[in-house]
Amino acid sequence: MSVENGKKIFVRSCSQCHTVEAGGKHKTGPNLHGLFGRSTGQAAGFQYTDANKSKGIIWGEDTLDTYLINPKKYIPGTKMVFAGLKKEKERKDLIAYLKEATS
Repeated sequence: MSVENGKKIFVRSCSQCHTVEAGGKHKTGPNLHGLFGRSTGQAAGFQYTDANKSKGIIWGEDTLDTYLINPKKYIPGTKMVFAGLKKEKERKDLIAYLKEATS
């Protein structure tokens, strides 16, 4: 896993809608700081869909990996428009970056 490559993937694919730093603003998507160990739909101050709020999973490496393959399939009704990351290495690198950047 490459945190450096994960950061490039985040900038390319995620940063248009998400921030990662503590106290970062919400954009189209929520700020991701504190993501690991948090339940879906729980970032304070962000307006989630009912689908996200009621999914009821805890974000971790495994759940994020499954989600990032196809977000709309994992949480039907989410407003996240991202099509997903099909390549396992890209998902693993992105997750490695997110673990570091959001804690």
